[in-house]
Amino acid sequence: MADHYEVLGVSRDASLDEIKKAYRRLARQLHPDVNPGDDAAEQFKLVTHAYDVLSDEDSRRRYDMGGGDGAQGNFGGFGGFGDIFETFFGASQGGRARPRSRRERGQDALVRVTLELGDVVFGAHRDIEVDTAVLCETCQGSCCQEGTSPVTCDICGGSGHVQRQVRSLLGNVVTSQPCGTCEGYGTTIPYPCGTCAGQGRVRSRRTVSLDIPAGVETGLRLQLPGSGEVGKAGGPNGDLYVEVTVEPHPAFSRDGDDLLATLEVSMTDAILGTETTIQGLDGEVDLEIRSGVQSGDVLTIKGRGITPLRGSQRGDLRVGVQVVTPTRLDSAQRKLIEDFAKKAKAPAPQLAQFQQGLFSKLRDRFRSH
Repeated sequence: MADHYEVLGVSRDASLDEIKKAYRRLARQLHPDVNPGDDAAEQFKLVTHAYDVLSDEDSRRRYDMGGGDGAQGNFGGFGGFGDIFETFFGASQGGRARPRSRRERGQDALVRVTLELGDVVFGAHRDIEVDTAVLCETCQGSCCQEGTSPVTCDICGGSGHVQRQVRSLLGNVVTSQPCGTCEGYGTTIPYPCGTCAGQGRVRSRRTVSLDIPAGVETGLRLQLPGSGEVGKAGGPNGDLYVEVTVEPHPAFSRDGDDLLATLEVSMTDAILGTETTIQGLDGEVDLEIRSGVQSGDVLTIKGRGITPLRGSQRGDLRVGVQVVTPTRLDSAQRKLIEDFAKKAKAPAPQLAQFQQGLFSKLRDRFRSH
């Protein structure tokens, strides 16, 4: 029996990288698909087995020390060279080893969509462009050129695994590993599809229609089952996840299903009271400002907030009042205010309980109503 190093054409102190390069070179020359014939097939098996032994650190060390590796001698009832190869390449294993399928589930995909706060009130529809893997239209997922099909691997006999016998302290042990020729599939593709390079899928951009429900918020992910990448060899699609980002609004903010806003009211309107109209996210809203309203008071408009994610009853629109004191007065206006102050006899300014600030105060009042 030829020495494994001689079979691969490398020295006994060759590195693992040199051994791999030698094996790849010889495998391309001797592979039965390229070089048909009994002699080439036997040589290919010798080369493959030599590589299996020398590419594994433990088995190479045992081989260098003169230990058996299952390729020489007559071990434990194996009748000879042919019987040993049957063990290595699974011919006598009766289907015990199963090849893995080329069809694999596709990966999940993640895209992001940006919404305005108004889209959150009732929900929105979006057409999303997705760059993903789709089924190859040329081979329809078969991975092969038209008129061809995968062929059974003649190294593993279609099992997808090769076996190796090593001698240990417990006796002869047979180990199994994926076949390096067919990568564990049990078949090879001699004529792969030129469009997808034998993958059964190609990259493409497609449009996915998405109905976004009301009540979503930043960071929420919507799942679209089966809208992700198609799997190899026409395998089932993965899922598509859409992550939502809601842009800040210049006038409104969100508190759960409620909308919050601040309304600036002039000093005279605060004193006398008035009616006004503001523009909400879904149309105009009429507001009545009662006489004597104070900064920090909250006006609540029922049912003009956000539709909840799970439910139908909308939240409220809550408007916090901020009374605006004029900073510039002409002489006539100042005279009127002075006359009013004399008649009103307002108390002198005095200390009151410390407040954390208008906006903190407003938010606290919002939540208490």
